[in-house]
Amino acid sequence: MATNKVKQIHSFGQSIWLDFIDRAIIASGNLKKLIDEDGVRGVTSNPAIFEKAITSSSDYDADIRKLADSDKTNEEIFFGLAISDIKQATDIFKGLYEESKGGDGYVSLEVSPFLALDDEGTTKQAEELWKAVDRKNVMIKIPGTKPGLSAIRKSIAKGININVTLLFGLPRYKEVTEAYISGLEDHLAAGHSIGHISSVASFFLSRIDVLVDPILDEKGLGDLKGEVAIASAKKAYEIYKQAFSGPRWEKLAAHGAQPQRLLWASTSSKNPAFKDTKYVEALIGPNTVDTAPLETIEAFRDHGVAANTLEQDLDKSTEILNKLKTAGIDIDKLTQQLEDEGIEKFNKPFEKLLQAIEDQKSKV
Repeated sequence: MATNKVKQIHSFGQSIWLDFIDRAIIASGNLKKLIDEDGVRGVTSNPAIFEKAITSSSDYDADIRKLADSDKTNEEIFFGLAISDIKQATDIFKGLYEESKGGDGYVSLEVSPFLALDDEGTTKQAEELWKAVDRKNVMIKIPGTKPGLSAIRKSIAKGININVTLLFGLPRYKEVTEAYISGLEDHLAAGHSIGHISSVASFFLSRIDVLVDPILDEKGLGDLKGEVAIASAKKAYEIYKQAFSGPRWEKLAAHGAQPQRLLWASTSSKNPAFKDTKYVEALIGPNTVDTAPLETIEAFRDHGVAANTLEQDLDKSTEILNKLKTAGIDIDKLTQQLEDEGIEKFNKPFEKLLQAIEDQKSKV
């Protein structure tokens, strides 16, 4: 029997997480099946995923109606529903979490997207969600915005596992590694152990190419279409290797600190001209995570090619980014635009979700 192609990825040191959650996948046993058969090692969620889960099924209706009699706000009702799902998922991954000694088995829950530019609000809610889920293998997602950097550091300093989300640009990613390392130093200086703290930095891929590719055509660089996101990710991995080496990091590692792994997000191909497993195949390498929607995992299981690709053609990646600069394409400005749009892309489904809860309450 042929080895499962998704499972093969793990042999190169990369963990595949599922970018999806709902009550049906938990209750049906399909999540457990993905762990057993495909070697899926974690789950990520976001406001858009929960909006789809709650509005496209009746699985949550009874709980919403039950909570409608309380004095909870619609946002509090949502987090009540989400925390219930996250708890169930973390329990399914508990065995993997323990077996990997905290290396994998994490389930991510995001703070309200309305707090993306609110340092204090994010820090407060991150701690509230961490305590509410009350599982060692949960990660709280905080957007890697400028205000988010302070919230990330403060949350790590409290011993909270953090998934930094919405990363597009290299300068911001570098700041995120600094926030993580500083947070570990703060926690250690306060007299706490740091070996149990886990974090990932979620670098978004396909959205970069969706924005940049039309500009490449205008500048006569059409041959680079579909390559800029991958080139950026490979350069991010270089930053990762630099950040988590040297005397400063070694001091923390001596106390059991774990590097903040890069996580590849937005890995489904948005351009039908590209292979549907393109972004997964291009960035397989050690000490990384790839979170993918179910369709992408199924596609890779069917026809994906697992190989150690992450550190291949690094010179080419440098060359691609240099060509953008020469052509007058400001990639840092574009990635900031993507960050701003990313916040809006999570705000809209969250607003829709809160309205759906309101509508359901009115049926009581």
